[in-house]
This record gives sequence, C-alpha cells and structure tokens, in this order.
Amino acid sequence: MKKIVLTGAAGRLGSYLREPLSKLADELVSTDIVDDIGNIYTGETYVKADLSQLSEIIEVLADADMVVHFGAIGDEAPWGDILNSNIVGAYNIWEAAHQNGVKRVVYASSIHAVGMHAGADNIGVDVAHKPDTYYGLAKCFAEDLASLYWDKRGIESVCMRICSCAQVNNVRALGTWLSYEDLIEMVERAVLAPDVGFEIVYGVSNNDRSPLDNSNAAVIGFDPKDNAEQFAEKVLSEAGEVNYESPELSLVGGPFATVKLGNSGTASMNIVDDAKES
Repeated sequence: MKKIVLTGAAGRLGSYLREPLSKLADELVSTDIVDDIGNIYTGETYVKADLSQLSEIIEVLADADMVVHFGAIGDEAPWGDILNSNIVGAYNIWEAAHQNGVKRVVYASSIHAVGMHAGADNIGVDVAHKPDTYYGLAKCFAEDLASLYWDKRGIESVCMRICSCAQVNNVRALGTWLSYEDLIEMVERAVLAPDVGFEIVYGVSNNDRSPLDNSNAAVIGFDPKDNAEQFAEKVLSEAGEVNYESPELSLVGGPFATVKLGNSGTASMNIVDDAKES
C-alpha cells in the first residue's frame, strides 16, 4: 500500500499502532488534535486535524488506500460532545473516504454498542445493537454508517468491537481483556485481509472467561493468542467477595451499563495510562 491514515494517533491505543502501521505502507499519516505527538517513525508524518471538520479530513485522506479510525472521545460524555466528535466525526471519515476513493475503513468500534446484553448469553456479532451509553450509541451509528457506505458506495469496513484494552486490574477484564499484542494483530489482519466487504469482529483476547462468541474473527484471519487467566489469581485475591450478578459483571458493558447518561464510564475502572513512547 502507498498510504495509510491513522486517526487518534495521540491516544493510548493509537500509540501502540503507529509503529506497526508504518511498516504496512510506504507512508503512514498519523493525525489527532494535539499539536505534537513526539518522535516520528520512519515513513510516518503527523498532521493535526479535527474530525468534526469534513474539509480537514478530506485533505488528510487524499490518496490514502486505507484509514484506521481510532479518533474521537473514548469514554461516555455529554451528548453534545459525543455528537460532534464521535458521530459527526464518523460521518466525516466515511464521507472523506468516499470522496477520495479509499478502499477500506478499519474502525475502532466498541463492546459498548452491545453493552446492555448479558454476558451469560455468549453473544456473537449478529446480535441487535443494545448500547449502554451515548458513547455506545455513537458506535452503533458508525457501524450502521459503515454498512450503508459498503452497500451504497462500495467502501469496505472492518468494525472491531474493542473490549478492555488495558492492564488487567479488575474482575470484569478477566473476560474482556484485549492485550496490546492482540490489538496490533487484529488491526494488521483487518488491514491486510484481501476482501472484507462489511464485517464486525470482537476485539478480545483468547480469554477462558470471555463472554463473547468471536468466531467471526476468522473472516479477517484474527486468531488472538493472549489469555487473561494469567492474572486471575492476583485479581480475584485483591477483589475479595465478588458479586457476579451485579450489572457491572453480568452485562458485557460493565460499568458503562450502570453510569448515568453523560457521565464517565471509565472513572471507576482504574485504567492505567501506559501509552507507548515513540
């Protein structure tokens, strides 16, 4: 490939994707709204751009083969913020991709698009949307947008419903963890798969306690290797008595399933900011 665009390059997950994506194309254009993302990898350039501004996104995606879309607010937030960044921003990505003839969008969707489903149901990717927040609702919109732009405009999309891509320090993550290594593998498979049309896969590692049926990941050749069970003894001993019937553990959206709309879902999750330094 000649050019890949990565949005959300300044984010924690984006920090792990920049280097491997820079090796998959002649040029990687990383973009975000910060002024600087530090050192640049060989073949990478950085362009500051606002997802809510279609003209800026059209310019960034010029001559791109693919866009890996990880930009936007990564938590529950007030409706106006989600609308501007996550919904309008998603439309701008697919519309700019259309106007530039981009082949494929690889999209960081989220488990929160189906967060009100019960973990005991072992859901696959074919279940109805059941968002747990405005954030999850925006992911539903983007998935449907991806489907529409495939059906009407021929733009391929892989929507990756990422679960818990962070250090395993809570009971829920024993089932929903996605390691950084498996994240990178999933994104690489989504980029390199020859023909995908419109597909959804779960971004989850090969956890013994996974509440999800991720058999559809095979369509892009994604075969996760890591397993959160290695952390189970420590996490469970620190957790003490565990109420598995609580919504935070029985629903796949976890804490997002219980917060009031517009309030942070990650505030109680003790997420460690271990972004990779370039």
